[in-house]
Amino acid sequence: METSTEGAAEAAGGGVADVDPPVVGEQAARAQDVTVTAGAPVAIAPASLSPSRASDFMQCPLLYRFRVIDRLPEKPSEAATRGTLVHAVLERLFDAPAGERTPPRAKSLIPGQWDRLRESRPEVVELFADDPEGERLARWLGEAEQLVERWFSLEDPTRLEPAERELFVEAELESGLRLRGIIDRVDVAPTGEVRIVDYKTGKAPRPEYAEGALFQMKFYALVVWRLKQVVPRRLQLVYLGSGDVLTYDPVVADLERVERKLLALWEAIRLATETGDWRPRPTKLCGWCDHQAHCPEFGGTPPPYPLPVTVAGADTAGGPGASQPLR
Repeated sequence: METSTEGAAEAAGGGVADVDPPVVGEQAARAQDVTVTAGAPVAIAPASLSPSRASDFMQCPLLYRFRVIDRLPEKPSEAATRGTLVHAVLERLFDAPAGERTPPRAKSLIPGQWDRLRESRPEVVELFADDPEGERLARWLGEAEQLVERWFSLEDPTRLEPAERELFVEAELESGLRLRGIIDRVDVAPTGEVRIVDYKTGKAPRPEYAEGALFQMKFYALVVWRLKQVVPRRLQLVYLGSGDVLTYDPVVADLERVERKLLALWEAIRLATETGDWRPRPTKLCGWCDHQAHCPEFGGTPPPYPLPVTVAGADTAGGPGASQPLR
């Protein structure tokens, strides 16, 4: 789950038409490679990888550094916060008996979940600080209702009994790399076949960008395969913004390719962590980045690098300038 503005990639013609909701709570922070501390964050070398942070590095290594190592604050956005709210409603709806999972019941959950979200993330209240009459908030909540209602045209919750909701998963590969994330929903058929489902509140990507959209789902499938030795039968992306459902049936070869890609990505992250060389990668998405003031591409200066840096020719076994080992 990331905190980018929803629709940024779509507006820029990129390959990802939706973003996940912001990090919320300790469990979500664990899934995002973020350390939860009572005081100011203390920089630590990355030790795990989530789909969102992998996407960050592929998009822009400097963005990854800002989010994972520097942990620079980011302003909440209406789109991403709405995504968090809709996800919470769809999760809670399954607490009700099957016959009561109706559109009115789902929409009735929105006010309470919005209250909970404001309690857990007080900063989201700032989104509507300049809306004293509540007109923009009412419109925003109405948009959330529309997304929730559209879901019923895509899936029938009265016929679903999820095995897991908001499931935190973590697996360690033979290389030592830990993969982690939160899966929106896991369905298990009576025959034991597994379906992984993810809700997206944006629009489905154009066909040429479908592979990029499936990266997150293949990541989850790899984790489940390594944990349970079961290849999920189906990966399903439910796009509430456009009313589309994107499905893919993975095979072992798919997951092995994803694993190789992640290992190469992790090696690049390890090298950047040790050398402190986090280069920006300018794209059209830069216009939605919260960190322009710290980015050299916009005349900014990154914060002082808070981790040890390996000096060329230094003793990497622990001598001067040696970097801290990554797990």
